[in-house]
Parts: sequence; C-alpha cells; structure tokens
Amino acid sequence: MSERFDCHYCRDALQGKKYVQKEGRHCCVKCFEKFCANTCTECKKPIGADSKELHFKNRYWHDNCFRCFKCYTSLVNEPFMLRENNKVWCSNCTATEDAPRCKGCFKPIIAGDQNVEYKKMVWHKDCFTCSQCKQVIGSGSFFPKGDEFYCVSCHEHKFAKTCAKCKNPITSGGLTYQEQPWHSECFICSNCKKQLGGKRFTAVEDQFYCVECYKECVAKKCAGCKNPITAGFGRGTSVVNYEDESWHDYCFKCTKCARGLANKRFVCHNGKIYCAECPKRL
Repeated sequence: MSERFDCHYCRDALQGKKYVQKEGRHCCVKCFEKFCANTCTECKKPIGADSKELHFKNRYWHDNCFRCFKCYTSLVNEPFMLRENNKVWCSNCTATEDAPRCKGCFKPIIAGDQNVEYKKMVWHKDCFTCSQCKQVIGSGSFFPKGDEFYCVSCHEHKFAKTCAKCKNPITSGGLTYQEQPWHSECFICSNCKKQLGGKRFTAVEDQFYCVECYKECVAKKCAGCKNPITAGFGRGTSVVNYEDESWHDYCFKCTKCARGLANKRFVCHNGKIYCAECPKRL
C-alpha cells in the first residue's frame, strides 16, 4: 500500500491534484491561499499560486497591482520609488511631486523648465509677470513692492517721483531742493550747464547759477573795488545801494579819510562819497 500524499493543512489527498510546496510542506491551492500566501500590499488580497508575485523590502504585490500610485502606469520592470503609506511611484511622478511649486500657477517646476527665483520663491519664467501691466518680466529687471512685482516702466509711472524740470520719473539717485525732486542731470547751472548737486550755487528768478557764473553773469559790480558783489558766497554779504550803484559794505567808505560808512551818515560830492566831516575840509 503506497504512502498517502495529503495536504499538510486539510489532509485532502493531493495525488493527481495541483499543489504548492512551501517551506518543505505540501498543501493544496486552497490552503496555500488561506494559510501561506503573501498579501498584496495594494489590494490586500492573497497572492495566489497562479498569480505572478513581485516583492520589495518585505512587501508583496500582484504583478497587475504593481502600478504608480499617481499615474497608474505599470511598474513591472520599470524604475520606481516606495513612498509614504507603502505607495509606489514611477520616476516621472516622483520628480514632479518633489519639484518646487510655481508661485504663479502653483504647478511643479520640473528639471529643464526656465524659472525665476527671488527670496526662496520660484516661478516659471512665463509666470513671473508685472502686477500692473501683466507682461512677462522673466529674467528682466523688476521692483518688488510687498507681494507684488513691477516692471521698470510700470514702477516709474506708479511709484517714482517726477523731476521738477523735465517732468519724467526719477528712477535712481536724484536730489531735492526746496522740497522738490530733481534728476541730478537736470539740476544744472543756467549758464555753463554744469551739475550743481553737492556744490555751492544761488538761485535768481528761478534760475540756478554756480559761483563762477553768478559772479560773471549776474552779480552787480562794486562801485568801489569793481569786483562782483557775491552775496551769500563769503565776504561782502551786506550790500550798500545808493542811486544806481552798489558797494560791498566794506568798500563803502569816505573817499578822503577811508572811514567805513556803511549804516552811517555820508555826503555825495561831485560823484564821490565822503563822511560828514571831510567835505568841510575840501
């Protein structure tokens, strides 16, 4: 009498039937799926004797369950990554998921995309646009204002001060005179056209003059020393005017005794200036 060839679990005869050998034991297909088969990580069902099994790091899948969690592409014989919750991802979806998100469209910026970075934020190049005109700034110059960004042209028109002379926006530098903004290149001497920023100058009837041009072209000439009376530029800030002539205060003195006559009584005799005493001695 031949030895019985039975299932290790249910003791049904296996002679002439399909069976599975597992860890040195023989079992019928039904008992194999019930007691021995690995459970598919994806569908949670047993991986039967007739199914193709895939495994990775003590995890098991039916071959038709081994698909990308994101795009559902089969990953049999394809590169993959095991991510959170035991989900497998294809390499393309992994790259997309881990990619930084565009601040404009919130879509991933994948390798090869042209992008713009600013203060740890990133945009697709075509998503980085002016908050005013909506034109693409891309890699061009821009001005940040809070959470908004402006191209050079829109920033000039919206925020820049306007030059008191040319009425165009002042985008950089510039200066202020009597609470009015000026381009440095617009704040110039009316005569020689040199820039006056940081230099001594004087204003005459809304015209500006450097020291030299004021002396040469504008200042009155002293009737005494014949030099320009440069009020505001050092010695001679006080001026004495008499009839149609002017003097430095220190030049206005008696023709005979040379006594200073500024703010004092004087006598004009034959076109000359004298103190009150000297004409008596002539």
